[in-house]
Amino acid sequence: MIIKPIKRISGAITVPADKSISHRAVMFGSIADGTTRVNNFLAADDCKRTIEAFREMGIDIKVKSQKAKGNSLEIHGKGLHGLKEPQGPIDCGNSGTTMRLLSGILAGQNFYSMLTGDESLSVRPMSRIALPLRLMGADVRGDYPPLKIRGGRLKPVDYKSPVASAQVKSCVLLAGLFADGITSVTEPLPSRDHTERMLELFGVKLKRSGLKVSIKGRQKLKARLLDVPADISSAAFFMVAASIVKNSKLTIKSVGINPTRSGILDILKKMNARIKIKNKTSTPEPMADLIVETANLKSTTIKGSFISRAIDELPVIMVAATQAKGTTKIIGAGELRVKETDRIKSMSEGLNKMGANIKVVGDNIYIKGPSKLNGACLNSRGDHRTAMSFAIAGLVANGQATIENTECILTSFPDFKKTLSKISKL
Repeated sequence: MIIKPIKRISGAITVPADKSISHRAVMFGSIADGTTRVNNFLAADDCKRTIEAFREMGIDIKVKSQKAKGNSLEIHGKGLHGLKEPQGPIDCGNSGTTMRLLSGILAGQNFYSMLTGDESLSVRPMSRIALPLRLMGADVRGDYPPLKIRGGRLKPVDYKSPVASAQVKSCVLLAGLFADGITSVTEPLPSRDHTERMLELFGVKLKRSGLKVSIKGRQKLKARLLDVPADISSAAFFMVAASIVKNSKLTIKSVGINPTRSGILDILKKMNARIKIKNKTSTPEPMADLIVETANLKSTTIKGSFISRAIDELPVIMVAATQAKGTTKIIGAGELRVKETDRIKSMSEGLNKMGANIKVVGDNIYIKGPSKLNGACLNSRGDHRTAMSFAIAGLVANGQATIENTECILTSFPDFKKTLSKISKL
C-alpha cells in the first residue's frame, strides 16, 4: 500500500460493523433455540472463520447482502447441546476471538475438537483460557495453538483472572453456561462487556458486581434480532486522521460507543481533540454519529483502565501522540505484546523510522511530539492494526510511505483503502 500526504479530510463515512459483536452474534445465535437474525454483520476474514467453525459443527448459517443494512445473517440455532463433532480441525485463521471464545463453548460439548490457526495465531498465548477451563473439568491440551479439547460436564468456578481480557472473561462465562451451579469471573480492571450485554439480550440472567460477573449454568438462549453498530476500533483510524490532518472535518456514522470500548474517545478528548457526539441511540449497544475536526493535540498519560478500554486503538493513538505537543506516556501496555504482533515493538520501530521520537522502557511507551514525519518503507508484520496505523501516519508525512504486507487488513476492514481514498482523494 502506498500512502501520500494529503491537504485535508472531509465528508461522511460508515466504517465496517463491529468485529467483536459480529463474532458473538454468530456464536450466541448458534447455541440459541430458534432462528437469530443479524443486520450489519462484518463479513471480514476473522468473522468468516467463526461462521465456518459453526457450519462445521452442523449449524445452518445463511449470509445475505443488503444495501441498506449491509450483510445480514440468518442463524438456525440448535441450543446448548445441538452442535455436532467436527470432522477435522477447526481453522481459526488469524482470529484470536474465534479460538478463545469458541473454546469456552467446546469445553461443554460431549465430543473432541481441535482448534488451529495461522502462523501469527499459533504463537499467541492460550494458557490464559486453558487454565480456567481445566479448573472447570475440561480436558484442554496445549498452551499455544493447536488446542485439543475434550469437553463434557463442567463444574462451576470462581475465577480471578490475572489479566483484564474480554476474551478470557467471555470464554469462562460461556463455559459457565454448561456448568452445574454459578460460575464467576473477576478481573483486575474492566474489559469490554459485549458478551454480558449480548447474553442478556438472548435471555440469560447475569449478576454484575464491580469487576465480578456471575452466570448460572444451564440457562437457555432464545433467538433474537439484532443490529451490529459500526466498529469504534475501525473508526479510530479516521478519528485520528481527521484530528491531525489540517483543515479537516469528518462525520463517522452509527459508531458503537459502548463505555467499555470508548477509551479512544476519552483519550483523544484528553489530548484536546475536537469530537462531537450526535444522534445517540441504543440497540442495546449504544451508538452515535461522531463529528471530528482538526485540533492542536497535546500530550497525555494513558494507564490503568484506559489501557484495557482502548487496547486495540493504542497503535493509532501512538500516531496521534507523534503530532501532540509534549510527551505522551502509555504506562503498562504489556497486552500489546501478545496481539497479532508485538505492537509495542512494531509501532515504535516503524514510527521512529519515519522520524518520531519514541522510547520504550519495558511495557511503557514515551512519545515526544510534535514530530515531523517522513515517508518510509514500513512492514506491518502481518498485523492489520499496525498496517492501518502506519497508513494514517503516512497522511501527515513528508513524501511517500510504502506499507508492506497489508493483506492482513482484510481481517477487519476490507474497504480501508477505498474509504481512505473517498475522504482524502488519494
